[in-house]
Amino acid sequence: MTTVITTLPPWPRVRRGANGHPVQSVQHLLRHRGHDLAVDGVLGPLTERAVRAFQGSRGLDVDGVVGPATWAALVVVVRRGSVGEAVRAVQREAVARDLSGRPEPVLVVDGQFGPRTQAWVRAFQDALHAGFPEVLVDGVVGPVTWRCLVSGMLSH
Repeated sequence: MTTVITTLPPWPRVRRGANGHPVQSVQHLLRHRGHDLAVDGVLGPLTERAVRAFQGSRGLDVDGVVGPATWAALVVVVRRGSVGEAVRAVQREAVARDLSGRPEPVLVVDGQFGPRTQAWVRAFQDALHAGFPEVLVDGVVGPVTWRCLVSGMLSH
């Protein structure tokens, strides 16, 4: 019997000690929000401190865990023409999903939301839309697309 997922997956819970995906996205998004920290893919004490500071500044429970409420406050809508750390997070998510085996990455992580990034986002959204109609195929990374990206959809 095959189980069919018909609802979006929950936001991932990311806490101290986590590494790799989606910690880099958390770090890029924290940098977008003004926190000075390295994007090293490790949720260590400095990243946890930044998460706590962000949570406190937004009136969230200050627990250092990036859960649903923190993700919802942390993500930023990005679209063609956007630049910066939030765009880098989207581009890293694209690179993390690239299963092509090509030596060059599917996107360059340059923080510029240009035509290649937009095309990748639209293709990602299109791949999800049939099963998840709430995923709009518009090339804009809003809360629903962010949730799909950071939860690891289409990464296997």
